[in-house]
Amino acid sequence: MACGGIATYDSGYRCCNTPGGLQQGVVTKVVDGDTLHVRIGTTIMIVRLIGIDTPEVVDPRKPVQCYRREASAHMHNLVDAKPIYLEADSSQGDVDKYGRSLRFVWLSDGTNINQQMIIDGYAFEYTYRVPYLYQSSFRAAQTEARAA
Repeated sequence: MACGGIATYDSGYRCCNTPGGLQQGVVTKVVDGDTLHVRIGTTIMIVRLIGIDTPEVVDPRKPVQCYRREASAHMHNLVDAKPIYLEADSSQGDVDKYGRSLRFVWLSDGTNINQQMIIDGYAFEYTYRVPYLYQSSFRAAQTEARAA
């Protein structure tokens, strides 16, 4: 059932027009496959996608990694010119140690971008410290992606 441009499903994500719902935004920059700049109103939020890790493009602590350009390009393909919706997960905290907002990213058709990056083979499932909201489905997606 659709509401406010995004559907609700039994898998648990919330509608953007409900209390505690999703924030709507527009991607202004893809940093790499797991980090975005998102404009919400007049504010730019740096978003680190929960539950995935992709090869690094920009990290002064690490050498440039293989498939970094491909992961970034795929993220562009998924989010460019589309409204996105951000979902927080209280189990992960609001921001990481670098000040990036930790979020799941959704499209209006119900696609979870975090999980789609895994399904398409451009990201690995990544649990930082504690399990997150969609961990079991992300792990299942990784198992299926590896098998394919």
